Amino acid sequence: MKFEGTSAYVATDDLKLAVNAAITLERPLLVKGEPGTGKTMLAEQLAESFGARLITWHIKSTTKAHQGLYEYDAVSRLRDSQLGVDKVHDVRNYLKKGKLWEAFESEERVILLIDEIDKADIEFPNDLLQELDKMEFYVYETDETIKAKQRPIIIITSNNEKELPDAFLRRCFFHYIAFPDRVTLQKIVDVHYPDIKKDLVSEALDVFFDVRKVPGLKKKPSTSELVDWLKLLMADNISEAVLRERDPTKAIPPLAGALVKNEQDVQLLERLAFMSRRGTR
Repeated sequence: MKFEGTSAYVATDDLKLAVNAAITLERPLLVKGEPGTGKTMLAEQLAESFGARLITWHIKSTTKAHQGLYEYDAVSRLRDSQLGVDKVHDVRNYLKKGKLWEAFESEERVILLIDEIDKADIEFPNDLLQELDKMEFYVYETDETIKAKQRPIIIITSNNEKELPDAFLRRCFFHYIAFPDRVTLQKIVDVHYPDIKKDLVSEALDVFFDVRKVPGLKKKPSTSELVDWLKLLMADNISEAVLRERDPTKAIPPLAGALVKNEQDVQLLERLAFMSRRGTR
């Protein structure tokens, strides 16, 4: 079982090597990189490549580790006991299975995506050490141990918003998705828009990289934002000639709302344009 990428996902050799190494070692693959570089899509395409089911656990700032295992609804059970409901005698009726439980009980090997783990508090990864290492956890309410029937392939993504504990990192295989170079971006665009004009892509990439190189930019445009921008350029019939005739005294590129996502960066580009206008007087 080896991952070689898919027709819908351009995987670099380094990324394919990392995925296959994690599978061989039976370790979670921790993938870091800028937002929009395809970390989440990796798990989706891995599932498609292997014909496996994808189970996704989206992490929020309020997410707790035990929610990935199960949650016990004691309040509902107390209410039902007061109402004389028959199901109250079986505690299993009040256990809500989490994504790890769902993955562990699967008869077939699944892909488990733990998405944006760095959004949770710092103790979250440590609280999952035993479960991810031993592939089992204990259910106190039923006095049973849930063990994985088939060890899932685990993909963990992080936008690097906070550091993860060393003990957690030791249990993972790590890969950083570097921002794609021009050749790789061209391949990604070809996957999304096989019929797009090559000249338009060439000029758009020039503009795109120029924006990314602006000093002091708070949020650099990502791969996914480039794809969105190209879609808008085609929809509005903006030609490569418009992009080619870039005037440094103009504020921002056409339809740049797909690339520049906060007011500080818009103001920065406008200031640079103003300084350029003054310099040409």
